[in-house]
Amino acid sequence: MSDETRTLRPARAAAPPSQDSAARPAPGARTVWATRLVVAGIVLAALNLRPAVTSLGALLEEARVDLHMSGTVTGLLTSVPALCFAVFGTTAPRLARRFGPAAVVCAGMAAITAGLVIRPLAGGAAGFLAATALALVGIAVSNVLMPVIVKNYFPDRVGPMTGVYSMALAAGTSLAAAATVPMTSALGGSWRTGLAVWAVLAAAAVLPWLGLLRGRAGSAAVPAAGRRGDTPAAPITRSPTAWALACFFGLQATGAYITMGWMPQIFRDAGVSASTAGVLLAVTMAMGIPLAFVIPRLAARMRNQGPIVVALGLCGVTGYLGLFLAPAAGAWAWALLLGVSNCAFPLALTMIGMRSRTGAGVVRLSAFAQSAGYLISIPGPLLVGVLYQHSGGWTVPLLLMAGLLVPQMAAGVLAGRDRTIEDEKRMRD
Repeated sequence: MSDETRTLRPARAAAPPSQDSAARPAPGARTVWATRLVVAGIVLAALNLRPAVTSLGALLEEARVDLHMSGTVTGLLTSVPALCFAVFGTTAPRLARRFGPAAVVCAGMAAITAGLVIRPLAGGAAGFLAATALALVGIAVSNVLMPVIVKNYFPDRVGPMTGVYSMALAAGTSLAAAATVPMTSALGGSWRTGLAVWAVLAAAAVLPWLGLLRGRAGSAAVPAAGRRGDTPAAPITRSPTAWALACFFGLQATGAYITMGWMPQIFRDAGVSASTAGVLLAVTMAMGIPLAFVIPRLAARMRNQGPIVVALGLCGVTGYLGLFLAPAAGAWAWALLLGVSNCAFPLALTMIGMRSRTGAGVVRLSAFAQSAGYLISIPGPLLVGVLYQHSGGWTVPLLLMAGLLVPQMAAGVLAGRDRTIEDEKRMRD
């Protein structure tokens, strides 16, 4: 058996045989072509999980003016991603149990494509928000299921494969931030065209998942996440680790979406040109490409991930304070530091895979941590928009951003402790 074939062997868990066999991918998955399709599907899906957001961040001012959006409505627009991820992410486990994770991710990529095609055609803020929400629904279900797919198909390589997935996600994020403004200029100068072009990348991501479904390699349903054998499992809300991970995920998401939605505007208000502001955001996002590969591998080798959490948080505090003190003079340094801080996201994904022993447990933990986490993150970008509009500057919003990193570090230290949700006393059946 080749190494590529061996990577798709499911994990041996302590669970009863009935659950293990339910979690096992279909026999057709144990082939070289299936391995390549799974990897291609993961990479292409990850590339499309942020361009719908960061491409808009680069053209937010143009869209706001053309669609007559106030600062508060614009803040709501930057909160829509977290709202959709929180609401629709909870449906991913149920859909995966019924249709299989590959089918759900395939539908998610199709929804992203449709939303990105429709969004530039909107004539007003309401239609623009609705089309954006459609794309974000596809992102939401895919967000939850990516750690599950990694755990099921690469159980002995959770750290490296999470690194690959996170690198691709960071690459898509930074590419959209850097290329949107130049492409908009090259294609005639319309912000609508600059946003619509990202639908091409989303359409390409549908193809490998269709291939997996046709070959029945990714059609195996995920086992019921709320049961262990025939005995109902304890609610995940009884797990302190699950709550700590949800809070850590939510607070890092708050910082990430504030950065993606507002950082270009912070630089533009400081006198930086629109194109340079887009490049600075791209630099912030691009920091995740190498670090998203290194951090999950490092975290997987550590018994406690708390030191990494603290190091990333301190980088963020320094970056926000730098934006407060000298936004234009130190722009490149602050962009780099905030890019390092944003790598709390791949760390959170890695901890989701490490804090449960089984595929079913990862489904439960991923859905809970991401949905509850994104729910926690909803007020942040909206609050920044309101504070920006009513305070007349960035002093108060930036102090808020820096202050939120303190509870983020505290929650991350708790979530990084060496334990699984199955081991916690109150989670035992």
